[in-house]
Amino acid sequence: MQFVLLIYQGTTPTPNSEEWKTFSDEEKKKIYAEYEAINKTPGVTPGLPLGLPKDATTVRVQNGESLTTKGPFADVRGAVGGYFVLDADNLDAAVKVASQIPAARLGGAIEIRPAAKYW
Repeated sequence: MQFVLLIYQGTTPTPNSEEWKTFSDEEKKKIYAEYEAINKTPGVTPGLPLGLPKDATTVRVQNGESLTTKGPFADVRGAVGGYFVLDADNLDAAVKVASQIPAARLGGAIEIRPAAKYW
């Protein structure tokens, strides 16, 4: 079964944030190593890291006209910061992998969705 693990950064410090500077070099290396380990987990396909929500553009179409808004669709705390695609036997296996993503313990959350086919 295929799952998408959406990483919601929430208040998780990221390398481009001021809070990241408060981590020791050892803590930073540990977080990078944890992400690297997830990337190497069998069944995991890493996604691209997403830019900051402040740099997003949201597009809506009304009456056939494209309308753009500076910023994310969701509030900044609710913005997706990245994702993984995981081939796993079941939801329990996906929860196990999601629990290892550093953002889950550093102020964010991981949303697991089964992949769906629409066509």
